[in-house]
Amino acid sequence: MSLPLQVILMPDIAEDRATQSLKKRGSMSSLSSHEFRRKDLHGRTKDSMSTVSYMDEPSQRDDVSRLTVQMENTYQLGPTKHFPVVTVNHILKDVLTNYLQEEAYEPELCRQMTKTISEVIKARVKDFILPRYKLIVIIHIGQLSSQSIFIGSRCLWDPKNDAVSSYVFRNSSLFAVANVYAVYFE
Repeated sequence: MSLPLQVILMPDIAEDRATQSLKKRGSMSSLSSHEFRRKDLHGRTKDSMSTVSYMDEPSQRDDVSRLTVQMENTYQLGPTKHFPVVTVNHILKDVLTNYLQEEAYEPELCRQMTKTISEVIKARVKDFILPRYKLIVIIHIGQLSSQSIFIGSRCLWDPKNDAVSSYVFRNSSLFAVANVYAVYFE
């Protein structure tokens, strides 16, 4: 990929010298040069050359400019495809059942499992490639004994475009609650 470096508009002698040096360096091609005539203040016609030179290998400065991506406004206020809540519910059920069916509650193991399960769920949901949806995956795993737990969450969102999927799993020694929040980013 070639990147434009400079545009040169020069009059008379400086133009001739620049043209010769560009030809020697090989920076000027017939496709990137445009010659045109213009009238001088005294009514004479002058030849001018507009040259764009290109560079094949990017510099460090170009790497920095590639990191910041400028996106154009699309003026799209809603998603083209809505978040598939039912499909994500099936994913949650499948992942939690596969990972936790035979597990007993151990605090350290459950701490690691929450990280692993949340990454697996996020990867599987991202396979749908829903543009402009930000995903938040939260997993709670706890010991199942004679206690109760309340898990609450609050979100400020647009109910028409944003969605949540949730699934509760239980076995003989633990419980797990998985939530996936899909927030549409305009």
